[in-house]
Amino acid sequence: MTTPPLSRSEAKDQTRRRLIRAALAILDQEGEAGLSTVKVAKAAGIAQSSFYVHFKDMQELLRVLAEEGGERLRGAMREARRKAREEPGDLDRHRETFRIPLEASCRHPELLRIQLRARHDPSSSLRDFAVRTAAAYRDHHAADLAALGYTADDERDRRRLEMIAEGINAATNALAIGHLEGRYPDLDECADILTALSRGALRLLRHESTTPRHPDRPEPANRPEPADPHRPAPADPEAGG
Repeated sequence: MTTPPLSRSEAKDQTRRRLIRAALAILDQEGEAGLSTVKVAKAAGIAQSSFYVHFKDMQELLRVLAEEGGERLRGAMREARRKAREEPGDLDRHRETFRIPLEASCRHPELLRIQLRARHDPSSSLRDFAVRTAAAYRDHHAADLAALGYTADDERDRRRLEMIAEGINAATNALAIGHLEGRYPDLDECADILTALSRGALRLLRHESTTPRHPDRPEPANRPEPADPHRPAPADPEAGG
């Protein structure tokens, strides 16, 4: 049985996917300095002139690489956090929400370094993209915290959730870089540290959420306490603390 020929759009998409895979492989092996339209086109098995049918330039290709990877990572992290919410006493599930981004960052280290450099380099053509990507991670994380019951009723609450999300994301990047540089060889240990940092920050929010802010306007005594996704199981001596 013969395979039906690809349509024009299918063939174009297939070639685009080959270019993306080729660029990622070169980036992993040789770093950003090894990337060129000539190398990528050759590795993808197409003429160099055809590269520009799919991408304006190498910077656009890099943006696509980061964007697609980011979308997959955010989806995986959201699913992991959903499972963690279902079992608030299961620390392994919560640790997984930190191990996933650590592993993803270390899988393609040069892409991580490019994004981190671009975010703080005003002259980089990728700066706006890197800033938007960082904001997307922060907003997704903060939204997940709000879904757990941590209040986001006013500007102060929203700011604190964003600060925790921003801090955890920054710590994740720092530990991923430390792992890649050989200073922190055990990713499980890195995930444990991130879990501890998150638990500490969320414990502060939980305490504040049950403490009246204004003595003349106390909050109801039966206000529900938000679930702590990183609270230990009851058998843990820290449970309830």
